Amino acid sequence: MTRRISWTLLAVLVLAQICYPLTTGATRAGLTVATVVLGWLLSVGHALLSRGPRVAAALVAVATGGGFAIEAIGVATGVPFGSYDYSGELGPKLAGVPLIIPLAWTWMAWPAWLAAVRLTGGRAATANGSGTTAGGSGSTVGRWVGRIALATVGLAAWDLFLDPQMVAEGYWVWRDATPALPGLAGIPVSNYLGWLLFAVLMMSALRPLAGPAAEHTDRRDHPMVALYLWTYFSSILAHAVFLDLPASALWGAAGMSVTAVPLTVTLLRARRGGDPGREAHQPHRPGVDATR
Repeated sequence: MTRRISWTLLAVLVLAQICYPLTTGATRAGLTVATVVLGWLLSVGHALLSRGPRVAAALVAVATGGGFAIEAIGVATGVPFGSYDYSGELGPKLAGVPLIIPLAWTWMAWPAWLAAVRLTGGRAATANGSGTTAGGSGSTVGRWVGRIALATVGLAAWDLFLDPQMVAEGYWVWRDATPALPGLAGIPVSNYLGWLLFAVLMMSALRPLAGPAAEHTDRRDHPMVALYLWTYFSSILAHAVFLDLPASALWGAAGMSVTAVPLTVTLLRARRGGDPGREAHQPHRPGVDATR
């Protein structure tokens, strides 16, 4: 059940994104809003159905709530992203922030987290004992640090695609866009550093609030992994071919590759090798497994 709902929402989301380059003006802005709402529903719904209300609530608290707070601070003070203003094309605002903006943080935070968990050995144990392996405190700390780092970069690097695309559409504008990355005029470097700062805080808070259910991945997470890799590869294609943004195609491809490329290689190896962890289930939890 969880996967069926997630795959359906993902298919609708992909269709909406495919339609994006074919639209202009108010239609494109409306499609942008709809896509973000779909992405939020997909990620939060998946967290709820696969892991229960605690994980979903933690995701909403740190990504949606935290995302709104940091954006409101940013609009009011210029910290940590730099001084910028939103246009009125993305729907209603609160404290100068369109309400869909924190939904976008949430949309990509969950698949970025699950991708990092998958890459750092967080697979649910199988019936024969394969899957996640135990280790000493040193390996546990190292895995935690690596997981936070991968999840942080996996989320923050998405902005190398997102900001150039949204600025090109006029959805927000920077008052002072210097210094900027080569080829990405109109967006200050402080914006990307601000994303990194908030992403590391978000990912560091997610696991303690979500509990141990957020430490493992299993086959119910395939739609989220597909969402992350679709976002990576489709964004490269869209920016390079359809949106006339070749610089952001290169920057985004390089930034998100830190997580996306190892994830792709890991999944291909697991598929070829018949990795039992790839099809593992977490132990039964009343009220959660019934939703599958």
